Amino acid sequence: MTRKVGIIGAGHVGADTAFSLVTQGLCDILVLIDQDQKKAASQALELRDMASLTRSRVAVIANDYAALGDADVIVIAVGPKTLLRENRLEELAETRAAVREVVPKIIASGFNGVIINITNPCDVITQIIQQSSGLPHARVFGTGTSLDTARMKRVVGEFFNVDPKSVNGFVMGEHGESQFVAWSTVTIGSCPVADLTGDRDVDWAEMDTAVRGGGWQILQGKGWTSFGIATATARLVDAVLSDANSVYPVATWDDTQKVYIGQPAIIGGGGVVQRLQPELTSYENIAYLASARVIRAAVDAKED
Repeated sequence: MTRKVGIIGAGHVGADTAFSLVTQGLCDILVLIDQDQKKAASQALELRDMASLTRSRVAVIANDYAALGDADVIVIAVGPKTLLRENRLEELAETRAAVREVVPKIIASGFNGVIINITNPCDVITQIIQQSSGLPHARVFGTGTSLDTARMKRVVGEFFNVDPKSVNGFVMGEHGESQFVAWSTVTIGSCPVADLTGDRDVDWAEMDTAVRGGGWQILQGKGWTSFGIATATARLVDAVLSDANSVYPVATWDDTQKVYIGQPAIIGGGGVVQRLQPELTSYENIAYLASARVIRAAVDAKED
């Protein structure tokens, strides 16, 4: 069966996501679309230039919404024109308008697959995409706290001097300032990290801040972030295309809080197979509810 993926937005994040999909051979056909058609065409041409160097052949198409009709997955990666914003919610007015322009074009193509959203503020925009598309909640989700969780694994791995792939656990809540590390879920080799500190003093709040501020630190240095989120997105695309039923922290629908919010979920061929609810501490539950309120306020805010 031919695996077909569309990416809307050919900027740093969309292009790096396309690069990840092509170099890893995760799809057979890639459709790359951008408001700047010359940019999308150039990105597609450069990806096709790699055809003799990659392990498998991926056909790359540029600027054709009609080609999305039979796509399995569409990644929405439209971004704001101004990138250096510490609070992702500041991007909402611009990115909300952008997705409301592209989503009707996607649906008009006949698309009926899974949408994965990267565009910030991720949780809010994912909810707008679902509402605008009319697709079921399960088939629309965002990258959410996938990247934040990867950052947590780096921070914890560096502190304990272990491979970050050996760190398990989740960052939950908004992909933004109200996110939190659910420390009760974080383990190394099934051992809770709190039991591994020995005689070392650990400032968990400082570590939490390092995780939350990781993206801003990168933004200040290079002007954008893309490697981490592109890699995280490629893994989510692969989970859908291969019906992997793998667990990732994503922005998925919480029917109790009536918002999309970062939490672990099983991702398979139909999108979100099941939302998981780790047993959190009372403090973590408070943080989760507080983060949901931040997202809900942004969703409900009057438009300018």
